[in-house]
Amino acid sequence: MENSELTITADTGGHNWSVPVLHFKGRDKTAAKVYMQAALHASELPGTAVLHFLCQMLRYAEAQGQIAGDITIIPQANPIGTAQNIYMQSQGRFDNASGINFNRDFPLVALKDRETLLDTGKLQTATQNLKNNLIYMALDADIVIDLHCDYEALLYAYVCEEFWPDCKDFAAAMNVDCVFLADGQSTAFEEAVAYAFRSDSGENKPRRFVTTLELRGLSDVDETVAKHDAEGLFKFLTGRGVITGSDQQKSQQPQPDWNGSVTPLDNIEVIRAEHSGTVLFNRNIGDTVKTGDLLATIITAPGEENGTYQVKAPQDGIFVTRANYRYAARGDQLCKIACNAPSTKERTPGTLES
Repeated sequence: MENSELTITADTGGHNWSVPVLHFKGRDKTAAKVYMQAALHASELPGTAVLHFLCQMLRYAEAQGQIAGDITIIPQANPIGTAQNIYMQSQGRFDNASGINFNRDFPLVALKDRETLLDTGKLQTATQNLKNNLIYMALDADIVIDLHCDYEALLYAYVCEEFWPDCKDFAAAMNVDCVFLADGQSTAFEEAVAYAFRSDSGENKPRRFVTTLELRGLSDVDETVAKHDAEGLFKFLTGRGVITGSDQQKSQQPQPDWNGSVTPLDNIEVIRAEHSGTVLFNRNIGDTVKTGDLLATIITAPGEENGTYQVKAPQDGIFVTRANYRYAARGDQLCKIACNAPSTKERTPGTLES
């Protein structure tokens, strides 16, 4: 394994940002190249734990000569967000300087224009420089996996429509509960990579794949779970020929069918609070709900006789995510439900949330 660092010059004098980059050199130039990163939203740490244990497995495979394709891993991709610790609370989703989500505003470039991402002649903030360098490294790969998590959630993945169902092997290896089919209309990291892949019409185009994997919730940072997820990633890479000749591969049983749900983003009900107050959830993640089922009760006027507001399911579906806070302002997201029919509320193309 080779260790290097990506250095990002800070916007103020006296310090720079450092991003550790781990690289496993493949022995087969025809094998797929892989790029994986975690904690782009700096406070989302399940992926950092998963990649830590995956690297242990990869070091062993490397010693056995089993790494066929190049693998680049960035376990903590966002030191700028990591440093945003305000009043003992990590604030790693939005850039304090601009207010922009760290997983938005990635540059959309054709694959042939990849080198322009490192144009040092343009004035760039530290965050823009970080984003350009991350996407630059990712576009050298064929398989790109961005590890995130939700607030409280099932294990689910965002996949652009053109990669489904070819990536069913990924869903099976990771045993994800749900796949959300993205429309490719945003500037999130995953969709910026897909945009570049889409621009390449070469006849010998490799079998490409990019996904955002949501590793449950913010608090699901657990050694046993992380090791299990790392084994899933290792199994997927073995199935794609990135890792070869391993004992796991020899003894591996045929991949079972994947029976999770597949839902276009237009069919996701994003439930928001119409009134502010204390949130009492009446459903747990993973529950199947029916139209009219009580999802949550909001105490809008504590102590008053009619001081509650009921939030009900607008249609049948699977209760995939819910907020981890228990006080909601008007308009705050409470949960997401994966449904079989289009949402009852019109959705703007792109991401489900800011």
